[in-house]
Amino acid sequence: MAQLFPKWTNTLPKIGLVATGVGSCAAVFVVWFWFSPYNINVGYQPQQPLPFSHELHVGQLGMDCRYCHAFVAEAAVAGIPPTQTCMNCHKDIKKDSVQLAAVHQSWATGKPIPWVRVHKIADYAYFDHSVHLAAGVGCLSCHGEIHRMQQVRQMQPLSMDWCLQCHRNSSDHLRPVNQVTNPDWQPHGGWHDVAQQKSLLLHPPVANCSGCHR
Repeated sequence: MAQLFPKWTNTLPKIGLVATGVGSCAAVFVVWFWFSPYNINVGYQPQQPLPFSHELHVGQLGMDCRYCHAFVAEAAVAGIPPTQTCMNCHKDIKKDSVQLAAVHQSWATGKPIPWVRVHKIADYAYFDHSVHLAAGVGCLSCHGEIHRMQQVRQMQPLSMDWCLQCHRNSSDHLRPVNQVTNPDWQPHGGWHDVAQQKSLLLHPPVANCSGCHR
């Protein structure tokens, strides 16, 4: 009986098997690399309801982060400043500015300004701002040079791998507690010397899953 298919077709299953293996590896690489927080989250910069500039308020005017984010040193979340905080200054300063229309509308109606959140940890992970600030971790370690940003953007991936890198080398990010919100602070003698002089060091639960996943 004559063969229905040429002899070379016997190699098709092998080719298909190899192609499947290569394709699977390629798919895993694409998802692992291109869909990682470094490519998806870093650089995220949503449009906000009004052009609030950290470069102006923090960088030029020297406002402390804790004036607007009043709970950052005492609570797990930093907190978004209420309209009252803005009006403490802007009821007299640039009160007729068109750029502040959303602030005055919020003040008049009692409805909060619909700020768009930029930095967010996954719901299955626990992060406490107050613990990190009390240990001497500066704001810039996670948020980048926010005092130079006209519009806030995410500078770090906030991924598990990124967190663990800091937790395993925490002394590289420590500073005196009274300097955690100072964007211009620089270590004298190196980060490790600063850490050795501190009485309170960060000892994160790097080996205990329940430390972050509660």
